Amino acid sequence: MSAAMEFFRSVEFPARVNTLMKEHRTPGLAVAVVQHDEVASMGFGLASLDQAVSVTADTLFDIASCSKALTAASIGLLVDDNENYPDVQYDAIMSKLLPDDFVMPGTGYTENVTVEDILSHRSGMARPRAQQPDDARSVTRNLRNLPVAAPLRTKFQYCNMMYTVATYLIEAKTGQSFSNFLQARFFEPLDMQSTSLQPQSARVKGFGDRIATGYAWNKKKKAYSGFQAPDCPEAQGAGSIITSVNDFIRFLKALINQEGPISKRLYQGLVRMRTFENPNLQWLKPGSSPNMYAAGIEAHFYRGYLVLGHDGCVPGFGSHFFFLPDFKFGCFVAGNAESGATIGTILRKQLIDAVIGVPKLEHWHRNKKNATQPQSKGDLFVSQRLKPSVKRGLAPQNKAKNGQRHSMDSIEPQPQEKPLSTYLGTYWHPGYHTLVLQIENDKLFIDATDRSMGFSLTFDHVHGQTKYTAHMSDFLEGGDVPLDAEFIFEGEKVVKMGLSLDQQLKEMIWFERLEQSLQCTLMEAIGIVGMRSVDSGNVE
Repeated sequence: MSAAMEFFRSVEFPARVNTLMKEHRTPGLAVAVVQHDEVASMGFGLASLDQAVSVTADTLFDIASCSKALTAASIGLLVDDNENYPDVQYDAIMSKLLPDDFVMPGTGYTENVTVEDILSHRSGMARPRAQQPDDARSVTRNLRNLPVAAPLRTKFQYCNMMYTVATYLIEAKTGQSFSNFLQARFFEPLDMQSTSLQPQSARVKGFGDRIATGYAWNKKKKAYSGFQAPDCPEAQGAGSIITSVNDFIRFLKALINQEGPISKRLYQGLVRMRTFENPNLQWLKPGSSPNMYAAGIEAHFYRGYLVLGHDGCVPGFGSHFFFLPDFKFGCFVAGNAESGATIGTILRKQLIDAVIGVPKLEHWHRNKKNATQPQSKGDLFVSQRLKPSVKRGLAPQNKAKNGQRHSMDSIEPQPQEKPLSTYLGTYWHPGYHTLVLQIENDKLFIDATDRSMGFSLTFDHVHGQTKYTAHMSDFLEGGDVPLDAEFIFEGEKVVKMGLSLDQQLKEMIWFERLEQSLQCTLMEAIGIVGMRSVDSGNVE
């Protein structure tokens, strides 16, 4: 038995996990490890606090962005199949694969963005919120209406939406829904019988009672709030896979051993490093390297050994997987709080130290002062993704950025003088769609819970009857993330509303205020288009 497997089966490991769960407010956690062909797993804590249901290795979790590895592997299957899909290659131009559908704004993007650009977060696209109901095709066709945030291949910019675009490429080329493709090409061959795309699909299969309840810790109330994982069809490919550690470890084992649907060529395409996540080499510690992004998999070196993996965070759920190719060792951690991803990164260090034979006195976890601090920029990304502001692509502090805009924090708030009714109405952006400004509790308010990662905005006046702070609250977790907001007047009439909806963009997103007659026409049109987009997603 290897040192890592020995440690996993020791009394020390569950004690360590339980301590971390308590420190990070994670009600339940499951862990599975694999080395060569040996697999072991166990569960900790509760899947449901209300019903006191224990977590087991078969408990189902939303694994969020850990799903990206399966999406990239799905693309890899098409790349590997030159007989049926000769045009699908990593260096293939997306607009040639999806003519008329894949169109990006600006010069050079539509003509040059490739398959591997969208899989390695270097397309230049920011990460806006989709509006429901959307599907993979409508998300793809909406790219033309969204701003880009950087020149092509110049910067790592994590973009969930491009992974949804990747699933549309799969659907368009195979004639299957992405769900059916995953089922036929991965879930069935790897005997991942409990795994589904979207929570509702798991419930239809009869697994509803095995899905863990997601939890967020409310510091003020000193209590958990619980909620069920929602379906996010417009985010497929970026996340929304529901699985257990016993199931997912089968996929990880296939990656490690390059078996089943994972050929050697497919594996090499997935792990080829394409983008530096932190080219400035900040936050590096001795023994670690910069984080690099391959395709649905992150890579870094620790003490000279390659470590591959990914984390996943959505409200109520956090996960992390990693593997060391040199030792054919891997681990998957899933929890029913976002901090499950943090625990995964901490356990990763301890398990890796055991695998590569680091003396116990040098084990990272023994330094209590650093026990929950990021060791590398890659770990910093994990901790940042746990913050709703960063995870959603919002600017948490609205710091001045390249002189383009400044935070409202430094401005002394002034009283609201204009009637709030002056600002009310429907505001429209072709890419971000509609936002309806209304009054709630004597404040301007937007209910945007119809979106894939729903939120609400409550406005506080700051200066000049035009500048506001919009407080964003997640529709599941709550919270308060301040965003800059601004209104433009023509005479006494509001004509535009600007929101700092993406920290990657230097400028606000500007929404045009619609006339009342246009509002009714637009809302009717959106309803019709929405129905059509849902229908168009039913690809078999």
